[in-house]
Amino acid sequence: MLACSSVHCFREDKMKFTIVFAGLLGVFLAPALADYNINVSDDNNNAGSGQQSVSVNNEHNVANVDNNNGWNSWNSIWDYGTGFAATRLFQKKICIVHKMNKEVLPSIQSLDALVKEKKLQGKGPGGPPPKGLMYSVNPNKVDDLSKLGENIAKMCRGIPTYMAEEMQGASLLFYSEKCFTTNILWIVNISFCGEEVAY
Repeated sequence: MLACSSVHCFREDKMKFTIVFAGLLGVFLAPALADYNINVSDDNNNAGSGQQSVSVNNEHNVANVDNNNGWNSWNSIWDYGTGFAATRLFQKKICIVHKMNKEVLPSIQSLDALVKEKKLQGKGPGGPPPKGLMYSVNPNKVDDLSKLGENIAKMCRGIPTYMAEEMQGASLLFYSEKCFTTNILWIVNISFCGEEVAY
């Protein structure tokens, strides 16, 4: 057997420790930074909701919801870093951006936990009815997408983009315009109302 000098053995032990440490760091850090995906489908599809999938990216502080329902498909991105959310309506070929109501929308940690626990699969959690938000879409197009953050700018680039303001209280009772509603994973229903979204 070969004997090793104390310096050579020390280097080998240090290298082994570094490799083991890097491996353990990867095992424990990867789940915290990873994307989590979940697919939710409407078995009966009576209401025409199609199939939804959600992915949570903790590293970029973003959640993405895709609703695949043919021509009525839409995609929504919730950018927790900027505080803005955007929904792209494929049939209307527009993007609608609004400030996130953090009292109604789940935190990214809550959404991430629901996804990890797969509580969003199947027919819903069976809990209370989803919360609702209603937005009035401003008819003026957004000129500068960069002020809305990189993620939203990428999603809405090249298509007309509008800002929307949340409506509350009495204005909800008297609102008569047509609305497009996104039902998001039995958590929240978001309605966008205005001429731009009327069918």
